[in-house]
Amino acid sequence: MRFYLIDDDKNIRNILKMIITNRKLGTVCGSSENGQTALEDITMLHPDIIIVDFLMPEMDGITFVTEAKKLLNDTAFIMLSQVSSKDMIASAYEAGIEFYIQKPINSIEVEKVIHQVCESLSLKRTMAQMQNILNFSSMSRQSAQAAASTSGAVSSTVSDEVSSTLKTILQRLGIIGDIGSKDIITIVNYLVQNHHQLEDITLNELCSQFSDSPKSMEQRIRRTASTGLVNLAHLGLEDYSNDIFTEYSSTLYNFEQVRKEMDFIRGKSEKHGNVKIKNFLNALAMYCTNR
Repeated sequence: MRFYLIDDDKNIRNILKMIITNRKLGTVCGSSENGQTALEDITMLHPDIIIVDFLMPEMDGITFVTEAKKLLNDTAFIMLSQVSSKDMIASAYEAGIEFYIQKPINSIEVEKVIHQVCESLSLKRTMAQMQNILNFSSMSRQSAQAAASTSGAVSSTVSDEVSSTLKTILQRLGIIGDIGSKDIITIVNYLVQNHHQLEDITLNELCSQFSDSPKSMEQRIRRTASTGLVNLAHLGLEDYSNDIFTEYSSTLYNFEQVRKEMDFIRGKSEKHGNVKIKNFLNALAMYCTNR
């Protein structure tokens, strides 16, 4: 991974560069003391990960991230700051950062966060590649039935590795006990085994291959995924740096929707967050494929 560092404190930039270099986390392709200069650099350097300070003269970190995301659509952002306000941290996540690290810098924490962000970025890139490669335009209910029949009953062919990964993720989300978790495992296992993603085929059409009541199966899946969103929102309210929250709020779910659910729980909004169920199931499949 290629890193770009932005902080008006030269010592902070040097410390970050030392951590990244000495711990073999990647290479530092550039650095700057202000956001305006950084915007000019990153268009040429195309870093994979940008670490930026929250409070800087001329341009603050949130403004920088907002502008940088217009220029780079495949770059992850980590933010540093002494600010501890939950609202300000939430604003940073809404701007599009992957993780928020509070100063003073702890080398162990920085390394841990970078590993998580690298894994998340790799997952997103793999998903994007799969979406470009796979073509569901020719997939019909008949082809899905044929694929399902050749593989046999999905429940009896779930591989140990896929099953273990799924159960771990669903357990971390607090939904392993929900009845819909079995349906999720069934669908995701099918996607993994057949190298598919949910694109042109509807979830209802896919559920019809495994259930005489596809609508009920789909509803169970949606309810269970929504429960996971609620559980994730509660974790975020307690601690934005919670490992489960930071890993899944922008991969399995959309962070903006997680934040909406958090606002609903706090009574700031009358609307719940929504789950993009296709993205949720595709992301679960990619987690299984990458492990």
